[in-house]
Amino acid sequence: MMMASQWITTPLFLFLFLLFPTLLLLLFTSSVHRPVTLTSSSNHLDGKFRLNGLVPGTAGDAEASRALTVSSPPAPLIKRKTRSFVERDLARARTAIQRAVSVSQKGNVSQMGNSSVLSSPATGDDLLRVYHNPAAFFRSYKEMKKRFRVYVYQEGDAPLVHDGPCKNIYTTEGRFIQELEMMTGISKSSLRTNDPNRAHAFFLPFSVAMMVKYLYIPNSQDQGPIRRFVSDYVGVVGSAHPFWNRTAGADHFMLSCHDWGPYVSDANKDLYTNSIRALCNANTSEGFNPTKDVSIPEVHLLTGDIPVQLRSPPPPHTPRPFLAFFAGGLHGPIRPPLLHQWQNRDPSIQVYEYLPKNSTNDYFSFMLKSKFCLCPSGWEVASPRVVEAIYTECIPVIISEGYVLPFSDVLKWEEFSLTVRVEELPELKELLGRKTEEEMDRLRRGLRAVRKHFVFNQPAKSFDVFHMILHSVWLRRLNVKLD
Repeated sequence: MMMASQWITTPLFLFLFLLFPTLLLLLFTSSVHRPVTLTSSSNHLDGKFRLNGLVPGTAGDAEASRALTVSSPPAPLIKRKTRSFVERDLARARTAIQRAVSVSQKGNVSQMGNSSVLSSPATGDDLLRVYHNPAAFFRSYKEMKKRFRVYVYQEGDAPLVHDGPCKNIYTTEGRFIQELEMMTGISKSSLRTNDPNRAHAFFLPFSVAMMVKYLYIPNSQDQGPIRRFVSDYVGVVGSAHPFWNRTAGADHFMLSCHDWGPYVSDANKDLYTNSIRALCNANTSEGFNPTKDVSIPEVHLLTGDIPVQLRSPPPPHTPRPFLAFFAGGLHGPIRPPLLHQWQNRDPSIQVYEYLPKNSTNDYFSFMLKSKFCLCPSGWEVASPRVVEAIYTECIPVIISEGYVLPFSDVLKWEEFSLTVRVEELPELKELLGRKTEEEMDRLRRGLRAVRKHFVFNQPAKSFDVFHMILHSVWLRRLNVKLD
């Protein structure tokens, strides 16, 4: 453990020691430097540049619309002409999205900006209705592929940095990190760039899941070593490069699927407050801010691949004898009342803490045979059941509090899922039983339309989960104007 963190602390202390005279001078002269102003656009796109339906409206909108002013030391070696190019590039993208929306409002849907998404097995109507604003999304996605460039910091070594788990509940974290690592940045069409001066966003490639594995002392409940690692890492890249200090981290992003991700990010104030945090544990009650943070899906691939029985969508008219299904650990505040109310109470609602050993159905067989799949939060709000329900076209029933659903800046979850409040659990059978076959069929067609957005491919393919995560980061970057 000491060896794992030694590489990052020693260079930092040596760097600060050598630059002590310069830092002392900055303390006396900092009052003459102008602060960096980060102006966050409001989050709707209509006649003005506002992303309509792309970034969800929240109680934090008013806060996000105000200018956030933070002081930072002057960044050395800033190529201002290059920086101006990057901001002009983003301005062109905003204009293109605005124009696409204007065209669509006149009824010309054919000019939405990307026809390749029509390769979906869903029909045209099903395809369009699952998005808040199809014209804005397709054009924004096209602009991302054309313009967006991410710089990945090279500091650090595996397994804590540049690596991540790809075969467990933290699959999203590992697969995203490794996909970016495999990009060379040489191709003009690559979303990664090797030139930080041409980057629109900067990725901090550490893995919280790997830190927990290698730095955390089991049962200690001490996050200190992990928090110090994150703090030191940000300190190193901030000292070695001008980019972090230039924007107080506002054009930087991290990604974590571990439930400690939100707390670990608090190790650096600017990382928590200014940076884009892509998190599975997207809980507004724990500081998740939808106007700047990104909710990502929790994908659990035990072997690294989608289970065989889930690789293809089930036939449209597959028999589903069970009304609802859930099996999972009894943890968190929501699952106990669910199991108390419905475990062994009704044969049409299959609710278990552990699947019966003598059952003829395994976990995925139950999902494939159920009309609705219950997705209650545990200790963290996210659940891999949501993605598994999408794969099996078992209509997800979200039972959570404070959970910002993945890609809800783009996707209309009400077109392919249901939401049930905890206090409605006693009426669960009645609520689900009201849905007609036509309504359920419509929701399942919506699931088929969005499936591609929740699948990992090797290598990554257009509109898959890797690209959707990057698109969510791209939207947040579009909404920040750096003066």
